[in-house]
Amino acid sequence: MTTAYMSPIELTQTAIRVLVKELGIVNTARFIDQFTGGYGDYTAERDTLLPDMTVDEIVHAIQQKKRPTS
Repeated sequence: MTTAYMSPIELTQTAIRVLVKELGIVNTARFIDQFTGGYGDYTAERDTLLPDMTVDEIVHAIQQKKRPTS
C-alpha cells in the first residue's frame, strides 16, 4: 500500500476499495451508513405520520401487518 499523499477523492476511493475487498459490498455500505447524519426532523415527521397513537397501538399495527393473509 502506498504511503504517498492522496487527494481526498483518491483517499475515499482507495478506502472504499479496501473496505469492499475486506468486508464485501453490503457490510461496506452498512459501515459507511453509520457516519451519515441523515436529514429531516424525525420527531415532526413522526407526529405527522402517527398522530395520537400510543406505543401499544403502533405495536399492534405492526403485528397486524406481519400476519400472513389467508
